[in-house]
Amino acid sequence: MSATPLAQAKPGDRCVVLEIAPDPPEMKSRLYALGIIPGSALQILRFAPLGDPMQVKVGSSFISIRRAEADIIKVEVQ
Repeated sequence: MSATPLAQAKPGDRCVVLEIAPDPPEMKSRLYALGIIPGSALQILRFAPLGDPMQVKVGSSFISIRRAEADIIKVEVQ
């Protein structure tokens, strides 16, 4: 199982969240509130033209997250 930052995933990838860095705490709590928690499945849908933000699907929700947030999320690409 190799952990990769979510920011390095490509459109169409399906990932499982392994961990979220504890700092900064307000960013971690925002991600948790959006349903991005360890064990959750994500699908990368698309990136904005300049690469930031990215759109991901978590469960039945579509969420846009910034690259700075994606950098603190470690995932395993399926």
